[in-house]
Amino acid sequence: PVVATHPIQFLGEEDFEAHEARVCVAEGETLANPKRTKRFLPSQYFKTQAQMRELFKDIPSAVQNTVEIARRCSLTLVLGKPQLPNFPTPLLDDGTPMPMEQYFRELSHEGLVGRLKHLFPNEAEREKERPRYVERLDFELNTIIKMGFPGYFLIVSDFIRWAKANGCPVGPGRGSGAGSLVAYALLITDLDPLKYNLLFERFLNPERVSMPDFDIDFCQGNRDRVIDYVKDKYGRPAVSQIATFGTMAAKAALRDIGRVLGMGYGHVDSIAKLIPAPPGKTVTLAKLPPNFDPDKAKVIYARHEAPELEEREAADEEVAELLKLAARVEGMVRNIGMHAGGVLIAPGKITDFCPQYQQPGSTSAVSQFDKDDVEAIGLVKFDFLGLATLTILELAKDFIVARYPERKDFDWANVPLDDRKVFKLFGDGYSESVFQFESPGMQRLLKDAKPSRFEDLIALVSLYRPGPMDLIPSFVARKHGKETIEYPHPLLGQVLEETYGVFVYQEQVMQAAQVLGGYSLGGADMLRRAMGKKKAEEMAMHREIFRKGAAEKSIDQAKADEVFDLMEKFAGYGFNKSHAAAYALLSYHTAWLKAHYTAEFYAANMTIEMDDTDKLKVLLNDAKIFGIEFQSPCVNKGVYRFEPITNRLVNYGLGAVKGTGRGAIEAIITARESGGPFLSFYDFCLRVDRKAVNKRAVEALIKAGAFDSINPERAKLLASVGRGYTHADTQEANADQGGLFDFGDSHAASHVEPDLVDAAVWSIKERLSLEKTAIGFYLSGHLFDQSGAEVRRIVKRQVADLQDSRDPVLVAGIVSD
Repeated sequence: PVVATHPIQFLGEEDFEAHEARVCVAEGETLANPKRTKRFLPSQYFKTQAQMRELFKDIPSAVQNTVEIARRCSLTLVLGKPQLPNFPTPLLDDGTPMPMEQYFRELSHEGLVGRLKHLFPNEAEREKERPRYVERLDFELNTIIKMGFPGYFLIVSDFIRWAKANGCPVGPGRGSGAGSLVAYALLITDLDPLKYNLLFERFLNPERVSMPDFDIDFCQGNRDRVIDYVKDKYGRPAVSQIATFGTMAAKAALRDIGRVLGMGYGHVDSIAKLIPAPPGKTVTLAKLPPNFDPDKAKVIYARHEAPELEEREAADEEVAELLKLAARVEGMVRNIGMHAGGVLIAPGKITDFCPQYQQPGSTSAVSQFDKDDVEAIGLVKFDFLGLATLTILELAKDFIVARYPERKDFDWANVPLDDRKVFKLFGDGYSESVFQFESPGMQRLLKDAKPSRFEDLIALVSLYRPGPMDLIPSFVARKHGKETIEYPHPLLGQVLEETYGVFVYQEQVMQAAQVLGGYSLGGADMLRRAMGKKKAEEMAMHREIFRKGAAEKSIDQAKADEVFDLMEKFAGYGFNKSHAAAYALLSYHTAWLKAHYTAEFYAANMTIEMDDTDKLKVLLNDAKIFGIEFQSPCVNKGVYRFEPITNRLVNYGLGAVKGTGRGAIEAIITARESGGPFLSFYDFCLRVDRKAVNKRAVEALIKAGAFDSINPERAKLLASVGRGYTHADTQEANADQGGLFDFGDSHAASHVEPDLVDAAVWSIKERLSLEKTAIGFYLSGHLFDQSGAEVRRIVKRQVADLQDSRDPVLVAGIVSD
């Protein structure tokens, strides 16, 4: 039957101009261009029923048929209920699948047995500790089963177990999930939550049913392998990554519309610079609403913060049009991307639940719904995140095992967390490239705080952020006995002892509510959430609950209010202890690596940072502090990556030479491995695959000094690159003749190498300057070498160590062309 339809492109009739502007933004066009393709009409807005009837008044049945189509649609969406794939469980003796809850319990208890053996090697101690672990495990199991989430835990545990068994490093935990003993028993996390007093209720609240959410860190190079495993297990049509929608923010919208309107860049830029950009705040170009109150506004109104905008709008029609149109497109989708780690696993085809979108140039599809919408329709998001630190640790482990065969069973889980050498490294502030502790500010904090136990690292990870930073001086002073440790109430000693009487973690706010206010930990988590939202009515209700609970412990109302106010203040910026503890473990492991396997530490880090010249320079300078030296790039000894040779010597990675590339370096290594070391520059040109190793790559390697072991005359080598390739091509052409006219020793004579092109020897400045173009910095020497000692007597600090200040500072540098 004939059905009345309308190709809708925008909501209202007044939106046509904004829609056209958005199309021009996407296509790089201008509105005034008479030659641009105009595919849309002003009439393509969402019409009312009356308008549709008027349009199809000659065939009213066409409008009625739209209702008939709706009646025939039988799709039923299950909203608000998580849709998980069926997790296959082992078969029982009778051939039926084991009930999921039973398998979940058995696997968790079995996992706990293994964890306890590792935690407490002494059997007597293990049996003493077992009851409290079993009690906590059973509580968590009962809560998870009651909420209906065993399948979620089993799915996550399964792909993490596969990753660990197949050489894909997994992080020790991330977010509040590290507070779950079940997660620890199922190998999802790798930190004992009881030892570090991490709360399960912060992750999964028994009094508030909500979907658990594990964020999983994987080694960057292996993350996709784990996703492929999931696709193979549940079926590729059931697995999809998630779309993200980048929208036009106020300033970007204004710049885009300025270009679409054909306005000059400088003119638009002067207006854009008037728009405020407060960190963490949303700014809008919309006109001020009636009875505007800036204190109650949820967004920043640019016109209120920058009155000059309205002045220029009133004085210039072009500016008025710019602001009007920019405000209309503000918030519209500008581009589609892919969620950094979100992966959907559906109980069937993804397309039975949501549409998909094929990104241009990509072989995989993403959901057309973003992460919030997929949650609304019941699909469950699993986070597969890539973390470079895990790649660094795994690469360093490979180096360790290669150099020390007796350490073939090396496992990060066996690294002791009380190593004095590690804490000295932290206390001295030598934490460059140590996860979470690499910034100059954190290095200064380490020197002041001098952490002496793992718990101190957890606290410092949590404190070094906007907000709690104000607590750092008191934390440090109390740790070192320079300030008296005081507790808001004596009962809070058990809660705050670890952090010297300072509220640092969200979990401490929850425990304070439990100890003083009589809350359950589930109820305390709801209090924590309420404090974060700052809703007056909700807070008033909780204050009364807290007062009553405190009164039962003989705490008067004034003291109860004092503590409640303190908790409310800290709840706003208290940190998630479970997340901090898991990340502190990664921090400790990287510091342990730096302290005990220093060459491996730098080789791994510099390999990962190979494309970042600035970072390589920082690492090189930091390595010198630890007595690490670098063997210059060399075509006869080097490989693509950085590699440790001895405890104090690292082979510089050829891949870090600019203008080369992995293909070129691998071709060089292949030629060297098949025919032995290169004997001369012409031997090199003849033996390498010259399609893979082009002249530009050879020139870069010469400048970097990679041929010095063959011939240190870099100027002559650089001038001879063309001759070298011509000679190699000639030799190959002669060889291809098959020796038809080869009599006696004439063939040997054809292999005589020509002389190198004569060229003036480079000065030290020329050699180092060209080396810098190839490597990114001076490696074999420095222009300061001849005058450095004298300069350092006058200039005491490096530019990198300077802090923001209005005071004049004396610096030294080099004036270059």
